Order: sequence, then C-alpha cells, then structure tokens
Amino acid sequence: MQTNSAKNTIVLLGIGHTNAHILKSWKMKPIDDCQLICVSNFPISTYSGMLPGVLAGQYPIESMEIDLVRLCASANVRLIIGDVTGIDREQNRIQFAERPDLSYDLLSIGVGSRPSFENIEIKSQQSVVSIKPMQTFKDRLNERIGQLHPEKEASIAIVGGGIGSIEVAFCLDRHLNSEQANSPSKVKLKLVAGKTGVGSGLLPSTRQLILDRCKDRSIEVIQGHRVKTIDADSLTLEDEKTVDADIVLWATNAVAPELLGRLDFEKDGRGFLATTSKLQTKTDGNVFAVGDSGTIEGTDLDKAGVYAVRQGPVLWENLQRAIQDRPLETYRPQTDYLKLINTADGRSIAQYKGRSFYSRWCWWLKDRIDSKFMAMYQNYEPMPMKATPVDPKSTEAMRCLGCGGKIGSEILSSVLSELDIAEHPSVIIGLKNPDDAAVVKTLDNQVTVTTDFFASPLNDPYLVGRIATLNSASDCFVMGAQPSAALALIQLPLQHAKTQLQTMRELMSGSVEELNRMNCAIVGGHSIEGPRLTAGFTVLGDQISDAKTKGMLNEGDALVMTKPLGSGVLLAALMQAQLSGHYYQELVDSMVQSNVIALELIRDHDVSAMTDVTGFGLAGHLKEMLVASGASAELWLDKVATLSGFDEMVEQGIESTLAPDNRVNASDYFLPSENINSPELAKLFDPQTGGGILLGIAQEKTAGLLHFLSENGFAKSAVVGTVVASERKPQILIKRV
Repeated sequence: MQTNSAKNTIVLLGIGHTNAHILKSWKMKPIDDCQLICVSNFPISTYSGMLPGVLAGQYPIESMEIDLVRLCASANVRLIIGDVTGIDREQNRIQFAERPDLSYDLLSIGVGSRPSFENIEIKSQQSVVSIKPMQTFKDRLNERIGQLHPEKEASIAIVGGGIGSIEVAFCLDRHLNSEQANSPSKVKLKLVAGKTGVGSGLLPSTRQLILDRCKDRSIEVIQGHRVKTIDADSLTLEDEKTVDADIVLWATNAVAPELLGRLDFEKDGRGFLATTSKLQTKTDGNVFAVGDSGTIEGTDLDKAGVYAVRQGPVLWENLQRAIQDRPLETYRPQTDYLKLINTADGRSIAQYKGRSFYSRWCWWLKDRIDSKFMAMYQNYEPMPMKATPVDPKSTEAMRCLGCGGKIGSEILSSVLSELDIAEHPSVIIGLKNPDDAAVVKTLDNQVTVTTDFFASPLNDPYLVGRIATLNSASDCFVMGAQPSAALALIQLPLQHAKTQLQTMRELMSGSVEELNRMNCAIVGGHSIEGPRLTAGFTVLGDQISDAKTKGMLNEGDALVMTKPLGSGVLLAALMQAQLSGHYYQELVDSMVQSNVIALELIRDHDVSAMTDVTGFGLAGHLKEMLVASGASAELWLDKVATLSGFDEMVEQGIESTLAPDNRVNASDYFLPSENINSPELAKLFDPQTGGGILLGIAQEKTAGLLHFLSENGFAKSAVVGTVVASERKPQILIKRV
C-alpha cells in the first residue's frame, strides 16, 4: 500500500505500449510528490506484435504478456481492474461502472482501438471471432474451431488487409496444423482484404512478396471489395460475391473504442481524441491521449504500435514537466519505419528505406526486437524502497496483512488465560465459551456482537472496504444473526490530505456498498492516522436463528467447506510481486463473496455446527470445533480445494507469516506420523482473508446442501471429511484418496 505523502495523482487509463513505458520508467525512478495509478479492464496487458507468433506456436503465450498485477506490485503502483464509463472533466474524476470515482491531476488515456464493423450486417454473431481483446483471442479461436465438424472441409476468412491480418493468416496456417488447434482434417484459409487490397501502403515489391507467400501456402486472397454481410457460413461482398466462411476473423482498420465516444472531448473523424503535438488533448491540457487513442492535429499517421512505442519517452518527460509547470516537449513522429511481417516459416518479410526482403535474417531481427522489447516489461523484481534494510529473518521483516496479520492464537490463548474476566448474566456466549461472536441478552432480545479489522492486504481501498466489511460481518452470519448496525474502525495512511480524502472515499464506498446489501446501517466509528491502511468494523446483529455454535458437531456428520483455500499464500505472493495476474481476479472474487448464505443454511438445511475459516486456517478452526464438540475428524486432503496458483506459490516457498504459528497451534491434534511442514499440508494452515464456511451436517443431507450451494455461487463447495468419535483427545486424521 502506498503510504507516501504525495500531493499529485497521475492515472494511466489503459496500459498499451505508451502507458506501459510510463509504468516501467516509474519503477526505475518515481516522479517526486506523485502517486501513480493504473486502470485496466484486464490484469494482463498484451503485446500485439507477438500475437501471431504465439498463434503459430513460435512463442509461449506468456511471452506476449505484461503481468500488470506483478509489475504494479513491484513498482509500488496502484492497480485498479474495472470498467470505466466516463470522465468528469469539471471534477477531474474517472467514472466507473461498479466502483467509486477516481480523482486525478494528470491523466493519460491509452485504451487502444478496435476493429470496425461499420456498415456490416452481422446475421450470425457466432461466426465472428474478433482479434480483440487479444488476451482471450487464442482461447476464443480454439473454442470456435472445436465446434467445426471434424470430417467436413471448413473455411476460415481473415478480414483485413493490414500487416496484422497478413501475419495472422500466415501464422493461423501453421496453427491449424498443430495438435493444439483440434481442427478438421482440411481447412481452407482466405484473406479478404477489402477495397485497398493486401498490404495497402506497402511497396509494390513488398506486396508481391506477400502474395507469393500466400500462393505458396494455398491462402486464397480476395481483394477489391468490402464485406457487406456475415452469415452463418459465408460472407457477402459489396459486389454481391459470396465467400464461404465458417469462421470469420475480424481484423479490419482501427476505429475508436466505445469509451472514447462517451467522452466530452474533441475527436477526429474516426472518433479518436484530437491532440496537440505535446500529446495533450485539445480539450483538456491535464489529459493526454496516446497510442491509437489519440490523433495529433494535422497528421495522418497509421494506427501502428511503432508510434505508440516512440511516444513513451515524450509522454514520460511531459508528465514530469506538467507537474513542475514547465513547457512541454514536442513529439515528432518518424516519416518511415522498419516493417516486419512474420510468415511463420522461419523467415519474415521486411521493408525498410525503399527496399523489400524475405529471409531468415528478417525473422531473426523481428524475434530479437520483439523479445528485447518485452523483456523490459517482464522484470517483476520489486523496486528499491527508501527504507532502512531489515533482516528478512527478523521479526521486523515484512509481515503478511489481511487475516494473515492476526496475532497468533497461542499468544491470544496465553493472555486470556491469565485474565480474571468478570461474568455477567446478560452474556450468553462470551470468552468463557468462546465462539465466532459474542451473544448478549438485552432487555427483550439477544444481540450478537463481533469485531474484526486488519491491515490492508491490497493496494485498492475500495476492495479493502468491501473485504473488511464482509470479514467483520461473517461472524454474525455463522452465528445465525442478521447484522443491523456497524461501527467503523479506520486507520488511514500518512498521506497528503487530498490523497487521504480519496482513500477514505473509496474505502467507505466499498464498505457501505456491502453494508447496504446486508441491510445493515453504519452508525458511527472512529478513524486515526497510522503507518498503513487498516480497516474493520464492530458489528451488532439481531439473532434470527439459534446459534449453530462450534461445539455442536455430531459423530457421523459430513464436514463441508464452501470456498477454496489459499488466500493467505496468494496475498503473501502479491506483496512480494510474485502473484500472476492470471490468478488475481479469482482471489479477489473469492474474498468478496459474502458468507450471508450461512443464514439460509441454518434456517433451511439443518446444519449441526458451523464456523468461518479465517486467520487460523482450516486446521485451526476445525480444531476449535472438535475441541468444543469432544470429537475427532477424518479430513480428506484431496477434497480440500484451493485457489488457482496456490500450489505454484507453495512450490516457490511462499507462505503467510502466520502459517508457522498456525502449525504450532494445531500440531498436537495431528498424528505424530504426519509431517505438518510438508507442502501437501500447507493449505490446512494457510490463514484466510474472506474465507468460506466450515460446517457439519448429517450425511444424508449433503447432496441437497451441495446443490443449493452450487446454485448460489459456491461452485467449489465440497465435502472435505467426516466427524468421528474421539478416543482420548480430539484429533485430525488425514485421509488421502
């Protein structure tokens, strides 16, 4: 979490080639008195220049990816994954579909472009596979190819005559002959290049090389007329000619994304934002538009990645100058540039300074340029911090946050055992018989009371607010109580007042969003300043069902876990810039999935006992249930699900700082033959933030329960064990299927 006192906020909207340069430069040397925020609708950014090579199998898909989760974590930069709906220029705020506005001082828009479907009648949407978004193109293409009849000849039409379309045609030819494609025995490729033909703007000699290669590869070239209609198995051109096409890959000329059309900015004829030669929008000097998103007044440049790359250093310089109120630098685009076309046969076509080439050295050059370019953005080593070095073996090393930042249960138990805690007749469930929450009798009712808070494990106050609220209310839910009132406990980082206001706005927006969903009123609270963002709530709930306390397990009960485990390890990986963006969204989705379903489980499904699995991990919370119930349990290790990426992170030696304490806490309840330090048992001791529910239920009722959970969004809920008799003391008996 950024805790600097930065006064200014720079936001990068979309992380294309130009804005990616800003992120890389920031990591090397941040701009003084500023914080940087990246906004993207994907946790992974892709490099278009390597997409054809990935399609051909020349590179693994990771080679074209910039992992924004890891890169932002390593650069101490905030990352927001969300859909932007507009920009309020009066307030300098970015507006989102499902989260609060974000304030900025300077904004750089680099949301790219999209293929144009203007004046195209699409009668069969299923036939069309758009190149964008590139993050999902290969999977979408393979899914569509898999739907073709395996024994019938099929046709695939690539619509578009630019370099990208040409490369896709060559590389798709190679892809279709690989096992990965799962394609029919015979597929005919067609390159439909429209009015201007194949390679418009290239030298005649370069265009001839392209046509020759298409002929060699039996790729039919159709040019001279635009597509008018897309049917289920064909295209109709403007001259009424019909072209067989079971799949249509759409890679036509670039037009502006829908978002740009919603912005109140001056635009060019294709809907891109009009800019000056300084890369500022003509409408607002605090907003820059780069790459495909902007069109410089008086120029007619292709929407090509080379220009976006060259704009990066100019934008970086101008952001610094704008903050310092100094004159901005002018961007001067080159008049010609090297063009390289991957032919997927160990060669490439090149055009440079009026000459055309087709050779192996052209492929070597393209591969070298692309690989070197991507290497600059795939360095995820954390940036140096201006802080006193700390011995990683010491207790002062970076501690895990979220529920992984709890004080160990051994410390809590030791302190509580030394205290002389007074009893009171109004306390129905308290520290004498501890459970997830306390139950207190008022004049005419019982009120459930619980409190919870944690230091922020994420660099996103809005998500922190949601997770902290759900985490605090969870204990009420599993005790059969409906939250009615909440008091906020907030510690804001030591930031500039303007930044603190934004942090508090986002945090409380997320909190109130979740409180409103559970029909719970926030009635007050307290906030202070401190070293890091910390949030939590004291929650009061109306007892609407008899509490299914931890000590009510019955012998023979099935043990059910509603969510996969692993958030502790993944959050620890995130803090170390080791968590892949491919795993990030599943982690977030799990943490913001409410345990309010516990109220229905108690009311309608006759569960015996339940608890939520949080900081002490599955083993620690199961131990508490077994001790309270005087029972033991068989735990079916293979049935205990984990979040994607958990095993990979464990193999890398990553774990939460609370995990060792959780092992100590539960070690006496395992058989001596079990190696509790083994990687296969790591999931049992992993502290959970936003964890699921562990419950006991009669065996004959599990089918109905699991169906209900699956229908309500808990698709990975599973029976993970069974309650058995305890001979001497409660034990957790590991069973491997």
